Amino acid sequence: MPSVLIIGASRGIGLGLVERHLADGWEVHATTRDASPPGRHSEVETLQLDVTDSAELDTMIASIDRPFDRIIHNAGIMRGTRDRIMEVNADAPIRVVQTLLDAGLLAQDGIIALMTSQLGARRGRTGSLGDYGDSKAALNDEFRRRTERWREAGAIAIVIHPGWVRTDMGGSGASISVKESADGITRLLDGLDAGRHGEFLTWDGRRHPW
Repeated sequence: MPSVLIIGASRGIGLGLVERHLADGWEVHATTRDASPPGRHSEVETLQLDVTDSAELDTMIASIDRPFDRIIHNAGIMRGTRDRIMEVNADAPIRVVQTLLDAGLLAQDGIIALMTSQLGARRGRTGSLGDYGDSKAALNDEFRRRTERWREAGAIAIVIHPGWVRTDMGGSGASISVKESADGITRLLDGLDAGRHGEFLTWDGRRHPW
């Protein structure tokens, strides 16, 4: 049974990815900030993690006894101080994934997927798109600096724009449902190969400009 770690799974897209992977027969491990099972799915191995807390990350890693075939970092915020948004959206995904890689917790040719946003694309930007957009642009920049190192570590890594999704963050007027996004992301990851390592992709498999 393949295994996946979904970081930031209490609701929204993260919860949707939990449910899709369960339906597909995966062994699902998921993080929430209070260790409560996402969506009350008791069959999920739930781990407590605030992605900005290094001590919690170390504790979580110590509890894991084998590598994952897939790591999806979904945790993110839209509101807060600029420093907090940058810490959660730009710094934490890279630090958490790098720590997991250093601990040997990704299987050879395993997949890393970081949730970004089209708002983080720098192409055509004439100024700031707010703290959220700036944080995703910073995440994309650091991801691109890490791609060769992560390739050498045996990873197939991408960043994904999940679409404009009807969640607490995306709002009720967004264009696609959580299920549509989670289904598309999962199909994309199912078909991913090493040739697409380092790409910026959309939930439905299209290449997005940086």
